[in-house]
Amino acid sequence: MNSESESKIALRVLMMPKDTNHEGTIFGGVILSHIDQAAYIEARRHGTHRWVTAAINKVNFIAPVFTGDIVSYRTRTVNVGRTSVTVSVEVEAERRQDGSCVAVTSAQLVIVAIDENRNPTTFKSEGADE
Repeated sequence: MNSESESKIALRVLMMPKDTNHEGTIFGGVILSHIDQAAYIEARRHGTHRWVTAAINKVNFIAPVFTGDIVSYRTRTVNVGRTSVTVSVEVEAERRQDGSCVAVTSAQLVIVAIDENRNPTTFKSEGADE
C-alpha cells in the first residue's frame, strides 16, 4: 500500500561543538543517527509496535552542517507493507548566521515491525495517513 502523506517534522536538533569533525563540520554519523531516530518516529505513527531499522537504502549528503545550525528532520511514509514501512527523511539546516534554510541530507529507510522474538510481524497501521 502506498502513502502520499505530507512530510512532518519528526525531530529538530541544535548542532553543538561536540558533534564536529576535524574539518569543523558536523560528523555524517551524527546526522545518520538523527535520521534513524526520525524514521523510527515516523514508523511509530503507524502503531506502537516494536520497530527496528532494516535498511538505509540511500543517503545523499548535499551540503555541510555547522555548529549552531538548527537541523530539522522531515519524514514521510512512502510505502506501507505487511511488516514494514518505507520512510523518506529530508534534512534541512537553519543557518545560525542568517536564518536561511538549506537542504543538507536526504535518506530513505525501511523500518520493520518485530515481535517479542525479534522476528518480523505483520501489523495494521493504527494512526498514519494512508
